[in-house]
Amino acid sequence: MKAKTGVTLVLLAAFVYVAAQEGESEQNVVEELLVETLVKPETCSITSEMGDTLQIHYTGKLLADGKVIDSSLSRDPLVVELGKRTVIPGLEQSLVGVCEGQKIKTTIPPHLAYGKRGYPPTIPADAALEFEVEVMSLIQATPWQKMVNDVFPLVCLGLVPTLLGMVGLYLYNKANAQRPGKKKAKDKKSKKK
Repeated sequence: MKAKTGVTLVLLAAFVYVAAQEGESEQNVVEELLVETLVKPETCSITSEMGDTLQIHYTGKLLADGKVIDSSLSRDPLVVELGKRTVIPGLEQSLVGVCEGQKIKTTIPPHLAYGKRGYPPTIPADAALEFEVEVMSLIQATPWQKMVNDVFPLVCLGLVPTLLGMVGLYLYNKANAQRPGKKKAKDKKSKKK
């Protein structure tokens, strides 16, 4: 009877341990972007919007084990133009609405970082990341830059079909144009018969 009780207790302890480990791993899974403000300047009248240019210092870590994957602290600040996709989507999204001098900590889910492929050998597949970012400077986009960023792609999108249509029309006309030299040669052949 004591042996059965001992085996039962061992099995129960193993079950509780496995359930606790699964619960911990589920807690480490990040589903959405989380942004926490660490330091905010007293005056924050201008906040970043898409099209603005930021200079940032950052330190990026793997959420799972805290291993540093990259940092700009030993070099010049990174220049990020919001909306140009120069950084991973989660980091870019977390930089919208910040002001100069602000420090944030952002937790980025895998689908807004490097996804299923990861970035071997540094970042494994499906890795959630954590970045601490300090905004060193904020340069707002001018109205001209905003217009170019918003309107220029649409104009180009409209010009491509127009240009393709013009090239097609030119080639069609060229293919259907009768060449005088060939027409005379056909006429001469038919007169000889």
